[in-house]
Amino acid sequence: MHFDQRTQQALRAVGLDTDDLRAASDAVVEFVEEDAGALEAFFDEHDTVYSDIDMAHSASDYPEHTVEFIDITTHAAEMRGWLRFDTWGVYVEDGRVLDAESEFVELTLGPTINGRVRFAADRETLR
Repeated sequence: MHFDQRTQQALRAVGLDTDDLRAASDAVVEFVEEDAGALEAFFDEHDTVYSDIDMAHSASDYPEHTVEFIDITTHAAEMRGWLRFDTWGVYVEDGRVLDAESEFVELTLGPTINGRVRFAADRETLR
């Protein structure tokens, strides 16, 4: 099971049995793997992306980033990896796709960057 003990207890309290918990746990793993694949595809398909990150030396509200690579691994409900741009890289976790066309994504960058950061294929999407 990929649910902590309290979550398992709460799910049992609302009527789920062990088979239901196992099915839900398996579904979480599947969704995390799908999201990781979609995030990797987003960064692989775009040589340049834009973000809403607050960069100290950027003149733009939505700075441009040249993508080198992204590497995401999953384990159960966890998603972690490394995103490399042309001049810097960052540890990433817990990403998600924000639109059906996979042109707008969000990641937690860290640990030195506070909050989640949105990335898009163009600046207009971020406005």
